[in-house]
Amino acid sequence: MILINVSNISKTYHTPTKEVIALDDLNFTINEGEILGIVGTSGCGKSTLLNILTNLEKSDRGSITSSKSIVIGYMMQNDALLPWLNVYDNAILGLKLKKITTKDNLAYVDNLLKKYGLYEFKNEYPNSLSGGMRQRVALIRTLAIRPNILLLDEPFSKLDIDSRITISDDVYKIIKELGITTVLISHDIAESISLSDRIIVLTKRPGKIKNIYEVNINEETIPSKRRNSEYFLELYQTIWGDIDHVS
Repeated sequence: MILINVSNISKTYHTPTKEVIALDDLNFTINEGEILGIVGTSGCGKSTLLNILTNLEKSDRGSITSSKSIVIGYMMQNDALLPWLNVYDNAILGLKLKKITTKDNLAYVDNLLKKYGLYEFKNEYPNSLSGGMRQRVALIRTLAIRPNILLLDEPFSKLDIDSRITISDDVYKIIKELGITTVLISHDIAESISLSDRIIVLTKRPGKIKNIYEVNINEETIPSKRRNSEYFLELYQTIWGDIDHVS
């Protein structure tokens, strides 16, 4: 089922000296329950597209329509945990800001913390956590508001490669268990293939859609194991070619 339909989206920025076309006539769908990866070189408009999806920016042309009411959770590159708040208070921060700290919502956060190995650390502060644990707290804070679409903007870019693979497994399992529709922005092709059900490849600026690929790897296999698939390497080489040789 199509959850979101993106039609003819374009975005241009104006500076004192020139006009910069960031996105040019994008058309695609986001299907309910899928993880949609969006990859491309730096400056191709990936983050601009995410900002338009979240309504932080307006497109110059085109429209975004949804099949039902959308609650968006947005997880950025930086975990943005507040150092003076402990794990629990960071996890419920979104609920407080939205003034929805109901008994049911607080119990939901408790359950997430327990399920994903953070409950015993709920009174610890961010500076005592590993990078992977911080990212899990940030994800739980995002999930606390019960979004039906999750937007991830380079969420693992601050981690070393071993931590990135480990936390990718954790995040993938959480997303799939909860059945949350997800859009993943990344410049890392391997990361995108290991996590995504479909991948949109953007050209260099101005960002246009070069190709859209179905990722035909068993979705029940965690990302670290998906990387061992023969198809993984084939798709990696194909996408690398798209990105390396776009006009």
